[in-house]
Amino acid sequence: MEQIDVRILDRDYRLAVPAEEKDRLLDAVRVVDEKMRSIRDAGRVAGLDRIAVMAALQLAHDLLGSRDAAEAGTAPAADAARRIRKMTEDLDAELRRQDSLF
Repeated sequence: MEQIDVRILDRDYRLAVPAEEKDRLLDAVRVVDEKMRSIRDAGRVAGLDRIAVMAALQLAHDLLGSRDAAEAGTAPAADAARRIRKMTEDLDAELRRQDSLF
């Protein structure tokens, strides 16, 4: 196992990774960092923990959608775009609801 230092949303993390998985992990770090920055920069979510949860939900949703499409043997772009729009609308509605609680 190799230890590597990575930076996600201006925070440093030390991760252990097998040498053969290092490139994939670095790609994952890049994707997570980009998603979290996008959410933060949109200004709709405050707090690192909420940004991380929203990023995790969006990435998991994308992953599950891709898996479902692969299992079905299709990956229609229009359906994926529709599902992403719906998820974004649902997340925005939930964030508005939660903001009213504070």
